Amino acid sequence: MFGRIREAWDRSRTARRSAAAKNGQAAGGSRSHNLFEAAAYVAACVDDDRDRIDEAVGRVSPEALSFGVNELACRAVIALARERDEPPRDVARALLGLPGT
Repeated sequence: MFGRIREAWDRSRTARRSAAAKNGQAAGGSRSHNLFEAAAYVAACVDDDRDRIDEAVGRVSPEALSFGVNELACRAVIALARERDEPPRDVARALLGLPGT
């Protein structure tokens, strides 16, 4: 299941990069901005700081923020899986409180 999700994600990422290149944008330009805003948004949510949450939300579109939060979550799960020496799938399930497979 995760393999299919990863394949779909890779196809989607390739399509977005192609569209950005056609529009004259750098392939990674808005991506790093989205990750910065997503990190600011997640940190504000953890601190329950409504002003910072609103500020982060106001800087980018909801779609870009969603993409950034998703990318940040993927990177966090991968980093935690490496730290724990466990498969990312097991780490993600544990974080969500789901039973192991």
